[in-house]
Amino acid sequence: MGVQVEESLIHRSQQLTEVILNYRTHIVSSLSEIGQADWDTLVAQQQAPNPFLSFAFLHALHESGSATPETGWQPQYIALYDKDERLAAALPLYVKGHSYGEYVFDWAWANAYQEHGLDYYPKLLSAIPFTPVSGPRLLARDADARAALVDVLVKTQKATEVSSTHVLFPPDEQAKQLADAGFLLRSGVQFHWMNAGYATFDEFLATLEQKKRKNIRAERRKVREAGVTLRRVRGPDITDEEWRFFARCYRNTYSAHFSKPYLNLDFFRRIGKTMPDNLLLVIAERDGHPIAASLVVHDKTTLYGRYWGALEHVPCLHFETAYYQPLEFCIEQGIQVFEGGAQGEHKMARGFLPTRTWSAHWLAHPSFADAVERFLEREAGGIDDYIDELNDRNPFRTGS
Repeated sequence: MGVQVEESLIHRSQQLTEVILNYRTHIVSSLSEIGQADWDTLVAQQQAPNPFLSFAFLHALHESGSATPETGWQPQYIALYDKDERLAAALPLYVKGHSYGEYVFDWAWANAYQEHGLDYYPKLLSAIPFTPVSGPRLLARDADARAALVDVLVKTQKATEVSSTHVLFPPDEQAKQLADAGFLLRSGVQFHWMNAGYATFDEFLATLEQKKRKNIRAERRKVREAGVTLRRVRGPDITDEEWRFFARCYRNTYSAHFSKPYLNLDFFRRIGKTMPDNLLLVIAERDGHPIAASLVVHDKTTLYGRYWGALEHVPCLHFETAYYQPLEFCIEQGIQVFEGGAQGEHKMARGFLPTRTWSAHWLAHPSFADAVERFLEREAGGIDDYIDELNDRNPFRTGS
């Protein structure tokens, strides 16, 4: 995506600062233009907000250099203000020059555009960078402001040079609202664990089929027999040395898979300072030396599996560090849901169940819009069948 295209897009977007349905619309390139107090107040008014929508998390992504125009994420947040200049609605929105870090895959669409001599990038994307977590995207204090926000989004995408707009992981009701505005809906599957009020990890295991129960115990035993011990560190207690160790693990695991890590040490340090109460670091040690770690994010009701890395391979250590230790933490703290992240059918054997997710898509080119719509109709049938198949393989004992 060239600089000339970016400047043109910004110029056209800024022309939308007119009053639409009694709201002043403003396109911002930095959350600091909105301010932490106003942003977090609006987020708190949403149904089922999560920590990834917070000013602290998003600002850390931007200020650390992880999600910036230089890395292909150009913030162009839409903000609506009422007649008293109070923030009434907002949409996290990016101009994207690629499709990395999204977890809803549209590479085939981009290739099809290229094969027909058309540019797929830049595109507009409403999402939390590198974070496949469902949550509000159309942030608004009431229904009128939300309707105005959708109207502004539709006008923005039509006024710019983008090929398409994509809203990733909205909740059910917002997905429907976007569909009513002309977006095409796409469904996906994640795996979530539900806390049935378990008092202990063993009580949870007792609800699983015997084979699943036996396998989990065997995996945990392998870790212990390898001489590995685990400790959990709550966010306020994580030291800078531990942050540096975790970032090293994170980078090492990406390198092992021949990939470039999305996040850097500065990002982890920033969230460690600004949202420590939402963080839990699980560190694996052997012979007094740390060898692996996972970082999860949580609030009072939900825990989100996020980041993992290791300096050496130990069989089953990933499961212990990224699943079993966080599961024990959920049970101890009374956390109701553990969202396991993107994909991962293997999570079912550990008590996670399939959950449908949504994304919404608008394409400017009529012929491609028609083709994508037909593709999504076929894909939706496959997703329905897949979820039915997964539910038939429920890991829990009958009657649990």
